[in-house]
Amino acid sequence: MNLESLKQTRRYLHQHPERSGEEQHTQAYLKKQLEKLNHQGIQEIGGTGLVVFFKGHQKGRQVLLRADIDALPIQEVNDFAHASVHEGVSHKCGHDGHSTILLGVAQSLSENPPERGEVCLVFQPAEENGKGARAILEDPAFQFKTELAFALHNLPGYPLHQVVCRKGSFTAAARSVIFRFKGKTAHAAEPEAGYNPAIAMAKTLLLSEQLSQKDIAREDFSLITHIYAELGEKAYGVSAGYGEVHLTLRSWDNRTMDKLVNELLKEVQSIARAQKLLLETEWLEVFFANQNHKEAYAYIRESAEALGLDYSDRAQPFKWGEDFGLFTQKTKGAMFGIGSGEHCPALHNPDYDYPDEITETGIRMFVQLLQSML
Repeated sequence: MNLESLKQTRRYLHQHPERSGEEQHTQAYLKKQLEKLNHQGIQEIGGTGLVVFFKGHQKGRQVLLRADIDALPIQEVNDFAHASVHEGVSHKCGHDGHSTILLGVAQSLSENPPERGEVCLVFQPAEENGKGARAILEDPAFQFKTELAFALHNLPGYPLHQVVCRKGSFTAAARSVIFRFKGKTAHAAEPEAGYNPAIAMAKTLLLSEQLSQKDIAREDFSLITHIYAELGEKAYGVSAGYGEVHLTLRSWDNRTMDKLVNELLKEVQSIARAQKLLLETEWLEVFFANQNHKEAYAYIRESAEALGLDYSDRAQPFKWGEDFGLFTQKTKGAMFGIGSGEHCPALHNPDYDYPDEITETGIRMFVQLLQSML
């Protein structure tokens, strides 16, 4: 395993980012790197994803490790040599680093294959829009019978190399919704002759505040954020006949999310009926909470301690959604974080850059996890 070579790989990926679902070049590049290694098979999967397998000579557990590969529609402001060459697209969540970590794990397994069991490394596309995990898991070609699954994320604001984890939810459940209210236009002098969605939209926005429970210390924490709204046209003689409201919902766990969704839908449907409006609802970017299983959590903590790394248990889950949550719905698993430095720019900020120093830490953590289980 050559860390300098991995750093150059990471910077190449940073320089050539691709948005969710468009990772064809990234897929081809990573596949070319993996084909140089000793392995038991590579598959293109989930559209623009990859899986690679490493098998031991003896039977044992089947363990999955996942890294995400997509970038974001954010214009980079950094001017270093490996800055994005694509206008309006950049790696502002560190998925270039996550992919490099998993590539380093693949190199380690190629040099030191497991004695027993089987390891599946998943390079997952489309994490940012919540579509990639489902694309992998629902691909008929994906037949790996996962017993334990793990993923990591870099964490700006935490000390460099610190391992962060917790029992239960690690990241929040999150999903977005569009409510489309369809009424009837009328002359602005006679609004009573039509059905204007304005009042329904206002009540929906107020309702979202009433349904939110914003105390992060509570188990039933829930947050509805106003994202976007549109009403009518800039035609001042016309009473609007169409409007839409976009919201994002978050909660610490999937059960609370289901309750919040049901309450919101029931009330908005009632509001629309009262205003004589046709209501259309569209859900998008659905992220399940990452439920860290107690066994998987224990392996993470023990691995960090075995490596002599600083470890921290987080009091509450992170508010952001993470597509790995779908994996933890299907099997025992856990996600952990690695500190990117207390002064590292925040995720999704235009000046963020993944710190190459933590690549080795991520590789060591994954390899230690495998050694503990296999």
